[in-house]
Formats: sequence, structure tokens, C-alpha cells
Amino acid sequence: MMEEMQKNLETQIELKDFKLNSLLEVTKAINLNRSVSEITSLFEFIIREQLGFDRFVLFNRQEDWNCLLRVGYKGKIKEVDVERDLSRFKEMTIIESSHTPILNDFDVIIPIFHKEKALAYLLIDGVDYDSRNFNRPMNPISFIQTLANIIVVAIENRRMARVNLHQERYRRELEVASTMQKLLFPDELPSNKKMDVSARYTPRHEVGGDYYDFIPLGDDEYIICIADVSGKGISAAMLMANFQATIRTLFQYQRFDMQYLMRELNTMVMKSAKGEKFITFFIAHYNAVTRKMSYVNAGHNHPFITNGRKVEDLDQGCIGLGMMDELPFINVGEKELQPNTTIVLYTDGVVELENQDEEFFGAERLVKLVNSYYPLKMEDMNSLIFSKLDEWKGPLDLVDDTAIFSCRFF
Repeated sequence: MMEEMQKNLETQIELKDFKLNSLLEVTKAINLNRSVSEITSLFEFIIREQLGFDRFVLFNRQEDWNCLLRVGYKGKIKEVDVERDLSRFKEMTIIESSHTPILNDFDVIIPIFHKEKALAYLLIDGVDYDSRNFNRPMNPISFIQTLANIIVVAIENRRMARVNLHQERYRRELEVASTMQKLLFPDELPSNKKMDVSARYTPRHEVGGDYYDFIPLGDDEYIICIADVSGKGISAAMLMANFQATIRTLFQYQRFDMQYLMRELNTMVMKSAKGEKFITFFIAHYNAVTRKMSYVNAGHNHPFITNGRKVEDLDQGCIGLGMMDELPFINVGEKELQPNTTIVLYTDGVVELENQDEEFFGAERLVKLVNSYYPLKMEDMNSLIFSKLDEWKGPLDLVDDTAIFSCRFF
């Protein structure tokens, strides 16, 4: 009797040592940042070689459910829908019989949860009768459950660390893109005896796809432009930054020619975006001595000129840039501006802003607003427009980037 008790005690000590050593090995592998395949191989060795279970399957959820480990099972894993077939199990369960084919091939299912989220399901075959008593001291199945929990949670933590690293990298890229985008816009816009120029821009997210610019060409000639890129985010901001740099470069090294400029910009957008994005664009060249303005509207919302009463749309031009390898036509519009004429440029975030009744703010409402408050300075006019836009949308969010660029030539 004493010998049997001594033998049982020695067995329990050996089991405790085995479990402790196994846990230490697994913990060491995790702390040394071993690969997922190395950690699962260690888990497989412990379960199969040291505990004697030669058929088990471990399903694990990363972005999607997948079979992380498969030992001794010849069934069709691809036919298993984990959410449908296994998600009803919330705790370790003995499988007596089931309508689910894969469950009939195993004795026990061990769900693994972390923060109330199912991370894995371990199916084990070859469990003897005594091992089915989960409360039995030194039960190997209970130990396997502990081991599986440690490994699966470690894999999940590693995945979340990668996600957090990616999010942090993306956040930093957004900061860089946001800073870069702010550099696109002119630092100062003139307000003097010749002209009064003002602009206002609100991106929907950290970075947007709208751009406007004011470029003096000597003392009496000026370029005004506005653009909107299809799509949002960092890629849109990068494309627009490249677009702005190309415009500035062309004005620096080439004699101004509207048709040449548009062809070069179209080629640049096609090369940069590879047909995945396009840019709507409006550009005007104004000579303050002759008061003549030439312009091209490349698929952009029609800017308008007004004297407070009469309104004209600036609709001559071409298709959006980057839509085709070559622009099929380019029509250059011509206007002679009378003293005290105002030009208003805007992006579709203004006119396509919806209220709670799903009604657009619309171009007509914008024109009426400008004419009603025509004597205002351009900065005050833009502030008023944005105030009216806020009233229009009410509690709703902006649906797009929103830009207004207003110029009055005296």
C-alpha cells in the first residue's frame, strides 16, 4: 500500500515537473519572439510526443479563420465553416455525437477566448475515459487547455502588435501627408487696391484631395486655379502634391501656353495615377493691364464670375485630367473682366453637401448667396458661405473635402 502511494506521488511529481518544464519552454519561445510556426511546432511536440495525442486540429482566427495546426487528421478542412460549425461552443466540451462531420471525428473541443472574443478552437481525438473528467487532478486535457490558451493569446498579442505598429505608421504617414498638403496652399493671398483674394478649405479627413493656388507672373499677370482629385487619403494627397509641383515647375521653365500646360498636366496625372485616379481642374490666367482672362475648365465644377447681378459660368475647357492618355480637345475660354468683378471657384464638397432631407446645397444657392452679400470682403464672404454650409448640413458630417476660392478684381 505504501509502495503504491509512493509510486503515485512520484508520478504526480513527474507530471508536475513535465507541465512546469513544458510551460517554461513555451514561455521562453514566446519571450524570444520565436515565429508562429516555431511556437506551434513546440505545441505539437508536447501534445503528440510527450502526451501521446496523435490526432488534433487547431483553428485560429487572425483576420479570418484558418487551420493553424493539423496533426493526424485526413478529413476535409476546407469544408469546415468555423463560425457555423464551432462558434456555439463556449467552454470545453466532450463530443458524444454531432450533425457536424468534423466533430464526429474528435472526442473533445476546447474553445479559447480572450476578452470575450473567440480566438481558437482545438479539437482532440484519443481522449480516454479518465481524461474526460476535466476536474480530475493532473488531467492532461486541462493542461492542454492551459497551454493552448497561452500560445493562442501570445499569437493574438503578436498580431495586435503588428496591427498597432501598422496603425502608428499610418498615423505618422497621415501627419506627414497633412503637413505636406498644407504646403500646397499659398501662405498669403493678396488684398490690395488691385484685387482681394481669399480662400478657405476644410478637409473631410486628416488629408484631402482638394487644392487651390494663386501664382503671380510678374507684377500684372496672375494664375488662379483649383483642383479636386478622385479618391481620398494619402495616395490622393501625394498625387495632388505632385500635380502642384508640376504646375509650378511648368510656369518656372516654360513660356505660358494654356494648351501646352494642360497636355503636360494630363500626361503627368496618367503616369502618376496609372488610370486609377483623375483630377478635375480649373485654371485661369488674368492680365490686370488688359483685364483679359483666359481659362480652361478640365471637368471641374463651373466657377462663375459676377458683378453682383449678372452671372456667367466658366465652362469652356476639356475632360478631367488623367481620364485618357491624350486630351481629345481643349477649348480655351476668353473673358474681359469689368472693374469690381468677382470670380468664385469651389469644389464639389460645397454644392453636393446634403441636409437632413437629402437635398444638395447646390450651385444656385451658392450664387444667390454671393450676390446677396456682394459688398463683403472676400474673407468675410467665404466665412459667411461656410457658416451657411454648417447650417445646411446641421448635425451631419461633411461628405467631402470643401474648398472656396474667391477673387475680386477692382
